[in-house]
Amino acid sequence: MRIDKYLWCVRYYKTRSLATQACKKGSVRVDDVSVKPARDVFPGDSITLRKNQIHYSLEVLDLPENRVGAKLVDLYRKDTTPKEAFNNQEMLKYAKSYYRKKGVGRPTKKDRRDLEDFTNTDTE
Repeated sequence: MRIDKYLWCVRYYKTRSLATQACKKGSVRVDDVSVKPARDVFPGDSITLRKNQIHYSLEVLDLPENRVGAKLVDLYRKDTTPKEAFNNQEMLKYAKSYYRKKGVGRPTKKDRRDLEDFTNTDTE
């Protein structure tokens, strides 16, 4: 089974085209080698993929015939992602939300001044 189809079947990507794009970008590795979307996957392979700033690692247990339900995913893969990866995601979430929610209102006067200082370097 192709790697992009496998990642779609075990619900790491919502569509197969998203899985294909991730493979083309180099976000997916099989046995620490960056792969193309057409690379075949076999039981026993270890897959590492980067999605939403988290490095997931999983081991292929079996190949599904088609896309499986969320409850059946664990029959086809063993998730070996360390818990620290998810803790880092929580820390990033808290770091970003300290100031203002994205897309809420227009920039404040302080935001405007910061942007002007950033864009206006010593060109005067």
